[in-house]
Amino acid sequence: MNPLLATLGGKLAERWLNLLVLPGALFLAATAVATTLGHRHWHDIDRLHTTLDDLATRPALDRAGTAALLVSLVLLAATAASLTAQFLGSAIERYWLRFGRDPLSRALTAHRTRRWRDLDTQYAEAHEGISAPNGHPSAPPDVRARIENLAEARDRVALCKPTRPTWYGDRVQATAERVHTTYGVDLAALWPRLWLILPEPAVRQIQSTHDSFAAAARLAAWAMGYALLACWWWPAAVVAVCCAAVARSRARDALDAFAELIEAAVDVHVQELAERVGLIGADSAVLGHGVGGRMSELFRKAG
Repeated sequence: MNPLLATLGGKLAERWLNLLVLPGALFLAATAVATTLGHRHWHDIDRLHTTLDDLATRPALDRAGTAALLVSLVLLAATAASLTAQFLGSAIERYWLRFGRDPLSRALTAHRTRRWRDLDTQYAEAHEGISAPNGHPSAPPDVRARIENLAEARDRVALCKPTRPTWYGDRVQATAERVHTTYGVDLAALWPRLWLILPEPAVRQIQSTHDSFAAAARLAAWAMGYALLACWWWPAAVVAVCCAAVARSRARDALDAFAELIEAAVDVHVQELAERVGLIGADSAVLGHGVGGRMSELFRKAG
């Protein structure tokens, strides 16, 4: 038992150090540099060295108790900063995935819808008249390249007609619509039940992509912190921009993988779930819209 507790304690300490202490300590260090140098002396390393030397020569720091108290305060402050970033990261996740109910969100949704429609119209016009008599596409390489570029540009806005103010929300919505179009089932009602029967490897992969999305949101929260710090020390703005760019890239990749895995899990295991709830037999064909509709009614507890 003791080796097991020691192992668990070591893993918890490592996780606490990596997720809470180190990011918070880095932000505290940047805050100390910002308050010491400011805009006017933003690159004055000698000024920073002098400040550190003055702190090191103070008599109070020679006492072991004072030093231990100072280290404890730094660790607590770093942990508090990281917990604040986690809280803000959760809020950013909800903001990225929100519906467009407020005026600003509705305006963003309308703007994205116009962009998507323009690109979709250009894509449809480029597709006209390029089919050969046998039904296979036939077009010069430059025309095919233009069609592919238009498709990529349209998909960067949204995979289907935008209904939310952000790409992230529309990516999740596209998965729900594709599942409903294919199986006639409501993904929101289906997913909690399907999650219970997924094998462990699938659960781990889906959870990993979700954790990556959450980590990207936390990085975006740190970007906000460094942007605030730039009010006192402008180089922090560079850090904020870099963090925001990396957070955006990682969030898009993680959410795209997350949505793909959810759709794949439905494709592979939805028939098994229908069998378990008694809607189809083991020898049934591919799940149809009729069964999907009954599954939605059953899972919503509809009368």
